Amino acid sequence: MNLIPAIIQDARTGEVLTLAYMNDEALRRTRESGETWLWSRSRNELWHKGATSGNTQRVVNIAEDCDKDALVVSVIPSGPACHTGARSCFDGVPRRTLDRLLDVLRDRFSNRPEGSYSASLFDAGRAKILKKINEEATEVVMAATHESRERLVSEIADLVYHLEVLMVNEGVDWVDVEEELRARER
Repeated sequence: MNLIPAIIQDARTGEVLTLAYMNDEALRRTRESGETWLWSRSRNELWHKGATSGNTQRVVNIAEDCDKDALVVSVIPSGPACHTGARSCFDGVPRRTLDRLLDVLRDRFSNRPEGSYSASLFDAGRAKILKKINEEATEVVMAATHESRERLVSEIADLVYHLEVLMVNEGVDWVDVEEELRARER
C-alpha cells in the first residue's frame, strides 16, 4: 500500500496540528467529503477523523509538495486534533506572536493583576481603550509621514497591541478578522 505523509494544519492560524498518512482512498474520500480521512497504520484501516470523537476537520485546501510525495492539508478543526485531547500533537511548536499576545491579554482581562498596564486599560473600559487606539493610529500616521522606518514599526506595534486589547475586551479573535478578510478576497 502506498502511503503519503499528510501534514494537517489549522487553515486559520497555520498551526501544525498533526502528521498523519493517507492512501489513495483516504485522499479520494477527503476530496469528495470535504473532511479529513486518513489511514491508521496502527489499526491498518481507513478512518474518518472525528467519526467517534466528533472532532472533525473541514478541509479548506490540499497542497502537494514539488515531488508529489507529501501533502499539507489545511483544515478548520471542530475540536482537538490529537488523540490525547490536545489541540495539536506537537507540543512546544511556537505559536504566532499575535496569538501569544492575545493569550497574555486574556489572562490580564480575567485576572487583572495589580500594576499591569493591560489590566488598567481593561479596568478603565472601552472609552479609554478606544482613546488609546485613536492616539496610536495618529502616531502611526505621523511616523509614516515624518519619521524613520524603525519608528514606524514601533508605532505600528503599539497600535496592534492596543487593537488586541480592544479585541479581548470585545471577545474578538484574529481568526474572526482573518475570516472577514478571506471573505473579501476576489
